Amino acid sequence: MSLKDLAVVTGGAGFIGSHMVDLLLDEGFRVHVVDDFSGGHRNNLAHHGGNTDLEVFDQDIRSLPSGSPIFSGARYVFHFAGIGDIVPSIERPLDYMDINVQGTVRVLECARHAGVEKFVYASSSSCYGLAATPTREDHPINPQYPYALSKYQGEQAVFHWRQVYGLPANAVCIFNAYGPRVRTTGAYGAVFGVFFKQKLAGKPFTVVGDGTQSRDFIYVTDVARAFLAAARTPLSGERFNVGAGNPRTVNELVDLLGGPVVYVPKRPGEPDCTFADISRIRAALGWEPQVDFRQGVQRMMQHIDHWKDAPLWDPDSIAEATKSWFSCLGADRQGGRQ
Repeated sequence: MSLKDLAVVTGGAGFIGSHMVDLLLDEGFRVHVVDDFSGGHRNNLAHHGGNTDLEVFDQDIRSLPSGSPIFSGARYVFHFAGIGDIVPSIERPLDYMDINVQGTVRVLECARHAGVEKFVYASSSSCYGLAATPTREDHPINPQYPYALSKYQGEQAVFHWRQVYGLPANAVCIFNAYGPRVRTTGAYGAVFGVFFKQKLAGKPFTVVGDGTQSRDFIYVTDVARAFLAAARTPLSGERFNVGAGNPRTVNELVDLLGGPVVYVPKRPGEPDCTFADISRIRAALGWEPQVDFRQGVQRMMQHIDHWKDAPLWDPDSIAEATKSWFSCLGADRQGGRQ
């Protein structure tokens, strides 16, 4: 039996989770990955083939028994498993509440029964809603769609387990993560997957609105380092924002990628700017983002062929895919936002 510390990563075959696995193995941990591969991909872990410190369990988090041996002896649990995207959450809210909330409770129970040293939850900046910027951790919560609500309720469960059961836990509130292995298939969503496929196909970039909206893009390896720092700190019961603290416009991204543009309608419920106030994580954990935006985009461009099988979106297919978005979140809905 290895004397190395064990860490469990749920959703460890996904985008951010697989980079968490990379970091943990580099730091000398044994790692158990729990993933049902409904969103993650085995090839995200393929470069670790033959590494005896990594064990992968093909399992839905909702079926985990409280005393699951996967968690036995674990020092840390990093919880990334769940489902994302705005449009599917509007169309299938029950799935989001089931997986992102009840699934989180299952993982919490596993961590509690295993007596882990720290549980770190992947929260989302979408919980803040249409937030004032820069956004601090004490900003009011105002989810605009079921995905955001499910992530916040998952976070509430995490801190409730800390309060009631004494489970040491922190939440890391991720802003706009990007980098290698960002999702390439499925619902219309992440801008990088959309734009990279369009560039490969020689098609115009579909820019929402006028492209002046800005996002606090944070490179995925910086996100993984933040999670490890949130596990290693003696602090518990904290939410830490993780972003670059330096929003960049979609037009800047287009300029870096290079190519023609076509504009599609601005969508309700989306902020004009996401901007993380990262002063808390800097002061408490000594964490700093290391990869700047230009460098991060260039790294991704070196592997642009990764997106060759991604869906190719155009204005018509985007309009069809976002019908429910406009229907449910439109500002003219009774009882809706102003």
